[in-house]
Formats: sequence, structure tokens, C-alpha cells
Amino acid sequence: MPVPWFLLSLALGRSPVVLSLERLVGPQDATHCSPGLSCHLWGSDILCLPGDIMPAPGPVLAPTHLQTELVLRCPKETDCDLCVRVAVHLEVHGHWEEPEDEEKFGGAADPGEEEPRNASLQAQVVLSFQAYPTARCVLLEVQVPAALVQFGQSVGSVVYDCFEAALGSEVRIWSYTQPRYEKELNLTQQLPALPWLNVSADGDNVHLVLNVSEEQHFGLSLYWNQVQGPPKPRWHKNLTGPQIITLNHTDLVPCLCIQVWPLEPDSVRTNICPFREDPRAHRNLWRAARLRLLTLQSWLLDAPCSLPAEAALCWRALGGDPCQPLVPPLSWENVTVDKVLEFPLLKGHPNLCVQVNSWKKLQLQECLWADSLGPLKDDVLLLETRDPQDNRSLCALEPSGCTSLPSKASTRAARLGEYLLQDLQSGQCLQLWDDDLGALWACPMDKYIHKRWALVWLACLLFAAALSLILLLKKDHAKAAAGGRAALLLYSADDSGFERLVGALASALCQLPLRVAVDLWSRRELSAQGPVAWFHAQRRQTLQEGGVVVLLFSPGAVALCSEWLQDGVSEPGAPGAHGPNDAFRASLSCVLPDFLQGRAPGRYVGACFDRLLHPDAVPALFRTVPVFTLPSQLPDFLAALQQPRAPRSGRLQERAEQVSRALQPALDSYFHSPGTPAPGRGVGAGAGDGT
Repeated sequence: MPVPWFLLSLALGRSPVVLSLERLVGPQDATHCSPGLSCHLWGSDILCLPGDIMPAPGPVLAPTHLQTELVLRCPKETDCDLCVRVAVHLEVHGHWEEPEDEEKFGGAADPGEEEPRNASLQAQVVLSFQAYPTARCVLLEVQVPAALVQFGQSVGSVVYDCFEAALGSEVRIWSYTQPRYEKELNLTQQLPALPWLNVSADGDNVHLVLNVSEEQHFGLSLYWNQVQGPPKPRWHKNLTGPQIITLNHTDLVPCLCIQVWPLEPDSVRTNICPFREDPRAHRNLWRAARLRLLTLQSWLLDAPCSLPAEAALCWRALGGDPCQPLVPPLSWENVTVDKVLEFPLLKGHPNLCVQVNSWKKLQLQECLWADSLGPLKDDVLLLETRDPQDNRSLCALEPSGCTSLPSKASTRAARLGEYLLQDLQSGQCLQLWDDDLGALWACPMDKYIHKRWALVWLACLLFAAALSLILLLKKDHAKAAAGGRAALLLYSADDSGFERLVGALASALCQLPLRVAVDLWSRRELSAQGPVAWFHAQRRQTLQEGGVVVLLFSPGAVALCSEWLQDGVSEPGAPGAHGPNDAFRASLSCVLPDFLQGRAPGRYVGACFDRLLHPDAVPALFRTVPVFTLPSQLPDFLAALQQPRAPRSGRLQERAEQVSRALQPALDSYFHSPGTPAPGRGVGAGAGDGT
């Protein structure tokens, strides 16, 4: 069936002789040759290794001319791809060698010696085809009967069907025969392009201009072209021309490709990848790349496109020094996108980080283990090396290099070298890696900070600490007697109505012997300090005074917790996307480690409102502390806010009723206001479980 005239007239010009392309039905490759020759396809995907040119002793077939033709390969009746048919024209070069006896004595040779002159001539034709992003090599075998072997004369041609390619792409074809002759043919060809598809830049935007006729229907698809595996579709639409599609420059990556085709039977699909060399696309690729820890030993690199990269472990010391690669003893490893890579670690450590380089330039650095093991530690890394005779040597990794132990250098590790060696021998250091060549050890240094202090200063400090402790205990006792236990109330600012509900709860709790801190009452201080600094100061003061942190869960708070636990990215309009003064979002970076490391019980309690959220919707990690529903469980909630060793007051029920009465008007106003979730329509059980 002819290709649609719309496509031919735009892609191949308006020549009246080009009206249709030949269709090859079926996915199989094939070969055929001129009359009198015999040929067959020996291999369709071979390794091309031309090797050295060695002159053949007798006549050989040599390629003299390459000819190409565009055809359609149609594996299915309505699914066709553009294909390049290649014809190689051959001729005979060289002569039969004369027998030595005939030359020497001038006599006739044995009839058996005449057999090579009457034998057929056989050769292998190698065709190499290169078109981004693919390259193929095929091997054709040709046999020429003796009657057609005329030296220096053409014997015909052999044709191969076919190499798939896309409109607009540049292809390179080269060919040679075996046995080799000194000639090798090369052909570079630009396939016809579709002039109606143009890519232009305008500031930060990129425009895809499809200048097709009005009412012409076509399909447009954007996808990520993968070297390994199938393409990843990104966007697809059926459109009517003409059209201008605008892409943001942040969406560009090198493997972003465009596929366009008319919505007609047997249409050829055009694929172009115009951003392969765009510097912005390469910068965006590394911005989008992300390292992800899977297990203690395994991790992977997420990225839209394949990229050349290598990775190594590095050690980041406390104090902001650059991360020092552990090469040696560990080596750089090649990285494949979305493929699991393993480091042979025995233990994880927050100071261990992963560096990813591309073309010797650092592109990514992530301290993957810090997410689960907490902040950086004041540890020193010891590198143990072993020679074939099992002789061992140790050095401490410092910003100035690796300091041998023991050493007389003036570095911190050298001054403490004797103690570090003792710690290593007594098993106080953590072994991170071990093999036949060496080992890595992490030794804590914080215990040596005070050892150089003079005894007098130590005694003074101990006295001052004791005096401060006494005063602090008296101060805490006075505060407790005057205002009760401290409580820090954290919530997600879902909307203004919910904030009024939180304010009513905080005001009601202040009527009890509780000292409540909430960001609603500290907006000026919060704006001046920033939410992170404000929260850390409030949390430290509350816990130092033996207080409790109250996590008030709502749908927005559950969404934020799940986002942090799953390391996801929230949509702009999703719950959890709040303003700059959102203390709950800021608090998660400090609250999560307390829960992950088991420090939360006794210091945190959770709460939610009966008709807004079911307790089972709270992520499982946060249900390691009690979660109360309000106001139905107010007595138990107030009991949890008392001092840990305080006797249960007989007035607890009375206080719960007092808080419930103060809270009820705010609850009624919130659940009857427009846009508020109806009773029982909050987040369902298990919806926020991010573990």
C-alpha cells in the first residue's frame, strides 16, 4: 500500500516519480542477488572486526559501489517502519596464480592443476550500518560461477533488506569482502527529514513547531529513550495541525525524544532526539539524578537517562571538611542507572557517603546512611592495610591525609594515636569493612575531648555543673509548682479553620496545670528565628524541663509524615505543602530520628480529632507512642500529659469535662463550616502508613 501522499510530499519532496515506497511484509531480514549469482544471509547481528588488509593470492570479489533505497518494513499490516535497503556492486580483481612447473619447464601442467580456474569464486560481504542510537553488522555469502569470473569485470550485485532507521537521521554504511582486497567502501547519507517538525528556543522555553496543514490529524509522543530496556513514555496526545507545543527548559534531558506520525494507516513514525548535546539537558539530568539506599550493602542511582558515571565511598568528618574518597583501599565502581550496586560493608555509619563522578567531575554526593543512623559523629576512620606476609599497618584518615599510627605528627589523631590503638585492640571501634587487603574501623573521639583539661579546671567545672544542677532542679520545681508540666504542641496548618481548632485546644490546656507552647502564639518569634531554629529551641527547652511533645495528627500531617518516610515529593496542591512558618514540616527532621532510634516513648504523645482522622491512619512508626482521639479519650490524654511519677488526680475527669466544654464550640464550628470534611470522611485507616 502506498505511503500517504501527505507524508511523501513533505518528507521526500514533490517529485512526481516518488509516489510510494515498497513494502516488505514480515520482520525477517533477507538477501537476494543478481541472476547467475547465489547468495544467502549468514548472520544478521555479528561483531564487526575488519582486521588487517592481507592481499589475497588469487582472484577476489571487491565492492565497487554502494547503493541505498528507502523501503517500508511492516511486521504487521498497519505498523510500518522506515528501512534502508543496501545494494553492493561487486567485480573480480586479481588473477589465478600460474603453476611453478609450467613456468619453469614450459610444459603442460597436470589436468588436476587446472581445476581452480574452473572453480566458482566465493566471498563474504560484510555490511556495517550506524545510525544513532543503534549499530548493526551483517554477513552475506556470495558465490560466482566460473563462467562469470572475468577479471576486472562486474559480476553483479548483492542486496540486503534492510536496516531500520528514522526519517531525518544520519546513517553511515561501510562494506568490505573476505578474502580482503585493498578497497573498502564508505557511505554517509542523510535520510529525508520532515520539515514540518521544528525545535526552537525562546528564553527558558522550548517550542515544538508542527507546521502541518489545517485539519491534518497526527500523533505526538514524548519519551525517554533508554539504551537498555524499552523507552519510558512521558506524554502522548492526538492533535490536529498546525500546533506549537511549549516545553519548560527544566523538562529537557539528553534522552528526551519526540515521535510524530500522521493518524493514517501504514504511517511512518518519525523519531528525533534533539537535546542530546544541549548543555541545559545535561545539567537537568544530574539535578534529577538521585541516590537511593536499598539495604546496608546495596543502593542504586535513579536518573531519567543512561549516563557514564562511577562511584566510590567517602568519609565525611564532623566539622564540614570535604568528603575524602576511600580510594584506596576501595576502588571506583562503574554505575549503571537503575541497576543495583553493592559495597561490601559490614556496618553502616552516618559519616560514610557515596560520591558519583562523571568524566572525573563530582556530580552527586549523598550520605545515605545518615538518613537512618542520624547526624554525623565525631569519629575517626582508621585504615588497616595488609601485605602478602600478613604484616599490618594503620593510619587515621584526616583532612591533611592518612596519618600513620603511631606517629609524632601534630595532628589530633597522632596525639591520640596510642589511645586509638588501645581502643581498636579492646574492641571499642566499629568495623565497617574487611577483606584480604585491609579493613576500615570507625573509632569514637568524643570521649577524648576533655582529657587534656587541667584537673583544676575540671574540678571547677564539676563544681559549677553541680551548682547549676541544684539551681536548675529548684527552678524546675518552682516552674512545675507554678505552671505545671511543659507541653509543646505541633500540628500541620491544613487550613485556617483547623488552626482555630488547635488554638481552642491549646487555650483549654492552659487552664490546667500545663505550660503550653504553640507556634500560633509565637508568630513574631517564629518569623524572626525561622521555623527550624524556633522548633529546636522549644523542643530542647521542653525536654530539658521534663515536658512532653504533643503531635496533633490531621490529614495534612499524615501526608507530610508519609512523604518524609517514603522520601517522595508532594504535588503543589497536595496536603502538606505549606508556608514558610510551618513548624510541623520543620520539626520532622528532628522528630523522625527520635522515633527511628527508639527515643520517643515517654517524650512524645499523639492525638487526633474524632471526626477528622482515624488513629489507624497515623503511620505505624508514630504509633509506637500512645495516640489519643479527642474529645472521646480526653481523660487518658490529660493523664499522659502529667508528670511521669505524678499520682493520678481524682479531679482528672473533672478537668477532662472542662477541656471538652471549652473545645466543643470550636469543633462544631469547624465541622459545620463549608469545605470541611464531613464526619467520618477523614483519612481512612492505613492510608498514611508510610513504613
